[in-house]
Parts: sequence; C-alpha cells; structure tokens
Amino acid sequence: MTDRTGRSGLVPLVLLGGVLAAFVAGGLTALSGSRPLEALGLPDPGTLTTFGLPIVRTVSEIAAVLTVGALLLAAFLAAPQRSGYLDVTGYRALRSASYAAGTWTVAALLMVPLTVADTLGRPVTDVLGFGRLVALVPRLEVAGAWTVTAVLAVVVFAGARVALSWGTSVVLLGIAVFGLLPVASTGHSAAGGSHDVATDSLMLHVVAAALWVGGLVAVLGLAGRKAEAETQLPTVIRRYSALALVCWIVMAVSGVLNALVRIPLSDLFGTYYGALLLAKTCALLVLGGFGYLQRRHAVDSAARGRRGALLRLGAVEVLIMLGTVGLAVALGRSAPPLVGVAPPSRTEVVIGYDLSGPPTLSRILFDWRFDLLFGTAALVAAALYLLAVRRLARRGDGWPVGRTVSWIAGCAVVLIATSSGIGRYSPAMFSMHMAEHMMLAMLAPILLVLAAPVTLALRALPVSGKDAPPGPREWLLAAVHSTPARWLTHPLVTLPLFVGTYYLLYFSGLFEAALPSHPAHLLMIVHFMATGALFFWPLIGVDPAPRPLAPVVRLGLVFASVPFHAFFGVILMSTKTVIGGSFYGGLALPWVPDLLADQRLGGGLAWATGEVPLIIVVVALVVQWSRLDERFARQSDRRAELDGDADRAAYNAMLREMAGGSRSNSDDAGTESEDRAESSDLPSASGPSAPHAGK
Repeated sequence: MTDRTGRSGLVPLVLLGGVLAAFVAGGLTALSGSRPLEALGLPDPGTLTTFGLPIVRTVSEIAAVLTVGALLLAAFLAAPQRSGYLDVTGYRALRSASYAAGTWTVAALLMVPLTVADTLGRPVTDVLGFGRLVALVPRLEVAGAWTVTAVLAVVVFAGARVALSWGTSVVLLGIAVFGLLPVASTGHSAAGGSHDVATDSLMLHVVAAALWVGGLVAVLGLAGRKAEAETQLPTVIRRYSALALVCWIVMAVSGVLNALVRIPLSDLFGTYYGALLLAKTCALLVLGGFGYLQRRHAVDSAARGRRGALLRLGAVEVLIMLGTVGLAVALGRSAPPLVGVAPPSRTEVVIGYDLSGPPTLSRILFDWRFDLLFGTAALVAAALYLLAVRRLARRGDGWPVGRTVSWIAGCAVVLIATSSGIGRYSPAMFSMHMAEHMMLAMLAPILLVLAAPVTLALRALPVSGKDAPPGPREWLLAAVHSTPARWLTHPLVTLPLFVGTYYLLYFSGLFEAALPSHPAHLLMIVHFMATGALFFWPLIGVDPAPRPLAPVVRLGLVFASVPFHAFFGVILMSTKTVIGGSFYGGLALPWVPDLLADQRLGGGLAWATGEVPLIIVVVALVVQWSRLDERFARQSDRRAELDGDADRAAYNAMLREMAGGSRSNSDDAGTESEDRAESSDLPSASGPSAPHAGK
C-alpha cells in the first residue's frame, strides 16, 4: 500500500478478497449440488440463478461490510474537527462508504429477481419485469427483505455523497447497520423450531462481523496514508482494537448458539452442513489468533509509527475474513440435515417453541425462555451501571442508592417482561402480550429514567483533554444536546408518540400483520421502550433534558395522557372484533377457547396497570418539586451566610424608605391645608384646639 493515496494497495486487496469469496461461495454451491428448497420438490431455476445468486449475494455482503466499516471510521474511530465537521480522514471515509453503498444497492437490487426465481424454481428471465416483480415480491419474505435492504443502501449512498458533519455520519452508520438485519432475519434462521433464538443470534453475528471486518479494512486504508496515519492512527487503532475483541466474542457466542439451534452435535461430523460449520468455526479461531497477534505486536508497532507489521498482518487477515464471507454464503445456501429430527408442532412452527400448558402463576414465574437480545441487554446494562457506580466510589464520589435500586429494578422489569413466562406466552396470547406491553412501555422506562444513567455516565467516563479527540463522554453530550434529541423530546411529539401509536398499531391492522414475524415483534418491543423513555425522560428524569419543562407543564402532560390510556383499555374491553384473530385462531391453543375474552382481559390489564405507573409519575413529580423548593431555600441560606443577608437588608431598607416617604408626604399635605385655611380667615377643619399634623 502506497502512502500517496492509501488505496492503490487496498483496492486490489479487496478485489482479490472478493474474488476469493465469490469463488468459495460458487464452488461450494456447485459441490453441494443442491438448493435449500430442493426438498420441497421445486424445479431447477437454471444455471444462471443457481450460480449467480451466491456470487451476487457475496458481492452484496462484502459491499455492506465495507460500507459499515467506512462509516464506523468516520463516526467513532477517527476524530472530527472541533467545529463538528469531519476532517480529511472522515471525509475520505464517507466517500469510500458512498462507493461501497452504491455497489451494495446494485447487488441488492439484483438479488430481488434472483431470489424470486430461486424460490419459484423458474429461470430468472421468466420473472423479470416490473409488473411481475411488484406482484411477487410482497408474497415472498426473502425477496421483500432484499428490497428493503436496497432502499436502505441507496439512502446511505445518497447521504454519504452529501454529508459533511460528524452527526450525519453517526446517523448513516445506524442506517447501514440496520440495513444488515432484514436479510439476516430470513432464511433458515427464520423457519422451523427455535427460530427466535436462531434469528436473534444470526443478527448479532452479522452485525459483529460487519463491524469487525469492515473496521479492519477501514483501518488498513488509513494506515496506508502516511500523513493522516501520523495524527489519527494511534487513536483509531486503540479504539478499533477494543471493538474488535468485543465483536469476536459476540461472533463466537452467537455462532455457537445458532449452530446448536440448527443442527445436533452428532451431525457436525458426516454431513455437508456440519462440515461447513466446522470450516467456518476454524476460520473464526484463526482470525481470533490473528487478532491476538495484532493486539500483541502490530498495534504497538503502528502506535510508534511503524506500520509495516500492521499492513502485512492485516492484509492476510482481510483475505481470510472475506473468504469466510463466501463460506457463510455457501452455508446459507445449504439446508440443515433433517435426519432424526421430529417434525415441529404447529405452535413451534409459528412462534419458535412449544408451550407446555396454560399460563398459570407458577409457569409465569418459573417457565423462562431467555431472550437473547433484550435479556442480554438488560444484564449488560445492569452490569455497566454497577461498574460506573463502583468507579465513582473508588475515587471517593457518592451516588444515591435509590438511583441504583431504580436502575436495577428497571433492568429486572425488562428481563422479566421478555424472558419470564410473560415473555414466553406473549407471542401466543393477546392478554400476555398486553402485560408485556405495559411493563415495557410504562413501568420499565419510569424506573430507568429515575436512575439518571446519563448523569452517571458523564461523571464516570473520562474527560478528553483539551487537544485530545472526543471520546464516549463527548459523544454522549453531543447526543443529548443534538437537534434530533430536542425534537424528539418536544411535548407535541412525545405525547402523540406515547399514546397515539397505541391506536395506530392495534386498530389499523399493523399489529395483525406483524404477529407472524419475529423481527416485527422485536421492533414492537423497541418501540414500546423508546416511546416510553422519550415521554418520561423530560417529565421525571433526573438527567438534564434537551428541552427542560416547567413543573406545571410536566404535570399537565401526565394528566393529558391519562384519558387516552383509559379510553384505549375501554375500547379493547368493549370491542366485538378480535384483533389478530386469524393468527391466534391458527394457533388453536386449547386453554384459549374464547379469543374475544382473552382480548378483553388484555384490555383490562391495559386499563388497570396503565394507571399505576402514572400514579408513580405524579408522586415522583411532587417529590421532585418539593426537593426543588428545598434546594432553592438551602441556596438562599448559604448565600445569606456569605453576604451577610444582603438581600434581606436591601429589602428592609426599601420598606423603610417607602415608609419614610409616606410620612413625608403626609406632613407636606397637612402644612398645605393649614396655609390654605389661614389665608382664607377660616378655622381649621380640625378645630382651634386640635393639634396640627405637622407639629
């Protein structure tokens, strides 16, 4: 890699890795001689689709990885200018991301007709045509996923071409990462038993791989430019090294979980699918060894200005990584072995697992199914909070115990709502879904915002030096004071989001359309928690809000939301139409003979449990209001001690001056009346013996 452009060596390396990945994907597909849907008796779609699909998908995934890596460099690895605009390194990264996103868009669009042809078992020329694709794509989940991916990729492409600020690069990175998920949530992982665990683990695996592989390519590109590497490379390598270790751990754990769900341990040996899994596992272990060498030798050498070891070792690592992408594509084209596997039940096919009986109290409390995404997030969030509190204690700073208890309780609510019997039964019963909804949208956000996590993070995270690049603390401050944060916390936005989306979701058909989809279930959980946090943060949150509200306004917003919640529960209890009736009826759970009665129970839960958190909010507001008055009184007392009660002395002096002025005016008025009486030879109004007012 030359220092003049930084890309003359990186581009051939990426192209070589892409050719290697395409060769691996196409070659293994040819060796397998099978398609995932061949077991269904579908005809052969032709050579173009059979070999073109894995090659185009390989190109798409490599382009997606490069897009994410370039945006990661611009957003969090390289330091921007103090003005908030990207410097040369960030701008170059955005330009590279635009090229990769353009390739990603084209490949994703090509995958739409190829996926349709492969699914239907027809030549790709038979399905080409706008009218045919418009009619077929909505009926095929995988084709629809590729369409959504293409739309997100083109948004990233357009944004990367015009963006100049650091904040925009962060938003584009979020869109690019989200663009990886639609396709990851379809395929083998979305079908059959335990597809909830399989889908969640695959999404974690894909995101971690994109950040790891794409980040390494972006770091090598920076290392190849001497002028920029001298100033940016030490910080970039330090940050990427920490991120790469986390990504490797996530990939290893999620990969093992996904493999255990898809194939028994006995089938790892002796089956084609098992052989591919073993090959991918070996590649991951080899890459872990390369990562260790990078952290042990190459990173230190690059930090001291010697970049040769990093470039050589990183080039080999990139080739292995891209080759592993081709291996993953071939694995996705191969169906897991079904020998010795009993056919799943109807419930297992629909929601991913069986239910052992009605949701009794013991099953709700003890029949757990750990949620890989939100259960893990709750445990990690609790651990990070406790570590931050411990860090404050070690340096002698205190932290209120009540806030810690509130955070742990909020994390426990999320864990119970998603992983206990409530979370287990929520996809199959409307009443249990509504219980989960209320816990995640009402109770958990209240407890979490009362714990002041932003304030704790700002106190625990180190402050970047005057000339040092901004770090996590500065990123958090920028996010809190950003324009989107101010807009999202506006009362005219939070109130409709918090209460209005309930009516839109459940009474517009969106909920019924989302019921069969596990990714849609995940999005609903994210929506419940996000809208709850945005609503309660400005109201009762201890953290500084982007848009501070007066106490009266806060109380008014709380009482304004009460009728909407109550009316929502009343509608559910009184309606005679079953929401999601076709889905729940298809499950045919024997302990839910009356779907309308179960829905009314859910409405009762929404009406009853929705009021309890609002009472907690009112109590919290009153307590905060009283503490604000006490704090103001203490501040006034301390100020009085320091200045000798100057404010009270000035106030008393003003009163004396006003009183003195009033007496003086009265004297003047009395004198004038006497003068007028004497001049007119008339007796005074007070009589001759009365004392004069002026004497």
